[in-house]
Amino acid sequence: MKKLILYIAGIFLFVGCANGQSSDKFPSLPNPKTGEAVATFGGGCFWSMSEAMSELKGVNKVVSGYAGGNTKNPTYQEVSSQNTNHAETVQVYYDPKVISYDKLAEGFFFAHDPTTLNRQGPDEGTDYRSIAFYRTPEEKNTLLATIKKVNESKHYNNPVVTQVVPFAAFYPAETYHQGYYRTHDDNPYIEGVSKPKVLKFRKAMAADLKPEFKK
Repeated sequence: MKKLILYIAGIFLFVGCANGQSSDKFPSLPNPKTGEAVATFGGGCFWSMSEAMSELKGVNKVVSGYAGGNTKNPTYQEVSSQNTNHAETVQVYYDPKVISYDKLAEGFFFAHDPTTLNRQGPDEGTDYRSIAFYRTPEEKNTLLATIKKVNESKHYNNPVVTQVVPFAAFYPAETYHQGYYRTHDDNPYIEGVSKPKVLKFRKAMAADLKPEFKK
């Protein structure tokens, strides 16, 4: 059994998020529509994070990309090299009349493990770090208050290590990565790593999901 577990773990590492194919085509970053707000979070591989956040009521669009570093318009390979200091992130476009930033922040902390430093499951490196970006002092306070709440709840065995930093820039990832979860459900990584995270998220955020994801 131990050998089998190691073998499966090896498969996940080989086909993990860091080894996903990419192309040199990049989508245009959409501007917020009238009345729409934007939030940016990084919690490991953006394949599952993008799917999880898109399932919340009031979320209109989620773009996978890179943020937190200094390199402009980085490629997936550059980010994976850990030389850009960017993290895999998602930019969430939402209707604040339907869902609050507070609720998005809560969802973010349930969509990944915010207690593992520079690591999410089989993915390791600063590009997989847990990081949340704020655009206003109110958003910063919300993030810090949510971290305090999560720590006090003992939902995780270890304390949250999420970085809370001011937003500077977001660069969309290659077109190949957009909506990857739904178009590659036969990918072993999606099945073995991403899907359990999304299912865990659905259970934790059941009251705030779009109707089609309430099962």
